[in-house]
Amino acid sequence: MPTTVQTRNTRQKDAIRAAFLEADRPLSPDEALALAQKEVDALSIATVYRNIGSLVDDNWLTPVDVPGHSTRYEVAGKAHHHHFQCNICGTVHELEGCEMQSRPKLPRGFKYSSHEFFVYGTCSSCTK
Repeated sequence: MPTTVQTRNTRQKDAIRAAFLEADRPLSPDEALALAQKEVDALSIATVYRNIGSLVDDNWLTPVDVPGHSTRYEVAGKAHHHHFQCNICGTVHELEGCEMQSRPKLPRGFKYSSHEFFVYGTCSSCTK
């Protein structure tokens, strides 16, 4: 008989979830910690990593691979979109939708499955 793992809801996990919902953008574990500590000040980075892992396993969060940087995480279940990274502060933001309407021209014999790209520049907070 298969067993299902029931993950516990704790104040810490609730604070981490709230951090991702409040930010509404991909967060690093350190960014999630800083936001979640507003609710639970004794929260540690180890607890954040453990809970992020649990939230990924539960399909509540999804990893965002940032070229040349550590993985960020965002709330799962969103429509296809891309990301913007600020060259100054390093924050990652979501870009709505996808402007790539057609598939790229591939070499003969190649088969398209998906695409991903990042946009880089300066965020609104850093241009002030």
